[in-house]
Amino acid sequence: MAIEKYRLKLITEKYSGTQCWHVFHLRTRSPVLGSHGYSLLVWRGGEMKLKRFLLRYYPPGIILEYVKGGEIRTKSIDLLDLTPETDTEELLAEIRKSEPLVTWSRAEQVRQLLRTLQDKLRQHVERSFPLFKVLQAHVLPLTNVAFNKSGSSFITGSYDRTCKIWDTASGEELQSLEGHRNVVYAIAFNNPYGDKVATGSFDKTCKLWSVETGKCFHTFWGHMAEIVCLAFNPQSTLVATGSMDTLAKLWDVQTGEEVATLSGHSAEIISLAFNTAGDRLVTGSFDRTVSLWDVPTGSCVHTLIGHRGEISSVQFNWDCSLIVTGSMDRTCRVWDAPAGKCVFTFSDHEDEVLDVCFDCTGQLIATASADGTARVYSAATNQCIAKLQGHEGEISKVCFNPQGSRVLTASVDKTARLWDVRSGECVQVLGGHTDEIFSCAFNYEGDAIITGSKDNTCRIWR
Repeated sequence: MAIEKYRLKLITEKYSGTQCWHVFHLRTRSPVLGSHGYSLLVWRGGEMKLKRFLLRYYPPGIILEYVKGGEIRTKSIDLLDLTPETDTEELLAEIRKSEPLVTWSRAEQVRQLLRTLQDKLRQHVERSFPLFKVLQAHVLPLTNVAFNKSGSSFITGSYDRTCKIWDTASGEELQSLEGHRNVVYAIAFNNPYGDKVATGSFDKTCKLWSVETGKCFHTFWGHMAEIVCLAFNPQSTLVATGSMDTLAKLWDVQTGEEVATLSGHSAEIISLAFNTAGDRLVTGSFDRTVSLWDVPTGSCVHTLIGHRGEISSVQFNWDCSLIVTGSMDRTCRVWDAPAGKCVFTFSDHEDEVLDVCFDCTGQLIATASADGTARVYSAATNQCIAKLQGHEGEISKVCFNPQGSRVLTASVDKTARLWDVRSGECVQVLGGHTDEIFSCAFNYEGDAIITGSKDNTCRIWR
């Protein structure tokens, strides 16, 4: 079995003037919290001593913490192809062959870690999500919902100009973030840390808040129209905002200063996303194009041209090699991120594609459409795996559970639905909302769901 099967392909690259090898993508600036990948580095010269292993459940990976030159460093083995059926002995042999820190004396530890990861992938596969609590969250409709990394709390944005932080276990309101003068539309935690929240508003500003105190750290001024999308970079040092003024901006989390203005689109920016490394940002616009930006310089690397309608959604896959885009032209396109070329177009939907996403490993793609259906595709073969039919109105949101075995959809028909990825069967209807559901999300473990609706409520299912 080739090493490439487990995404352990080795290439040579310079790092800080030192020769090294790394796995797939350089990740050395990512936080060591088990949520982001790190490069597998094997340094020439100097002694390395392994301190401990850390597990990353989704996507599966083993983080190695080691000492070199008196400094603690980390690197990772990304196991994106790991399944409950993977032959762990064969995989262990490949890991030992490619990673000198995994010596014979450490083999049993790694074997147990691989089995733990497999056990994690088996969890929650067939579970249901009974309604736990209905929260009278806001006095006006909700716009978006999002979990923090641990799933211990979540946030809701609303037309009532506030964002609220909630305790998942009790449903208790922890903070009400007040200060915007118009709709709070875009919201995000700075995961994996989860100690800050960013809110983007129709009042043309973005605000940065403390989760613990509810205090506003910074107000980012500079956009000339509504802010409709935002994201933290994986290192939590930058916030990116996208606006109806055709611009995206990068902001320094520490100082509150504007770092860069990304100009080039000729219409509203509706969606944006950082890649896993944090060195690229993708933006999707109503001008029918997608732009790929170099974050350190603020320069445009590629303009992805091909859609014939407005862009609705954009996202990177985990290893940063692909970008998926959805459009009002009824198609979803997959792009080679380094080359900036379209590699496949999915044209199965009969109406606008409103949302797209990868699963956490980047092997599956889901699309949601105004035609009332969602679809699941293989990113490797570009084949449609499942057509998800059952909603009675357009689907505005789609997401995978962390295990990649279930898809969650939210619809204007007042329901959310849970689907089996392989069979396409609807395994649960999450009913009870009295108006359209705009947003839905899984927590990191995949054992809780939140739904946000135009009926002013949020529901916790677990």
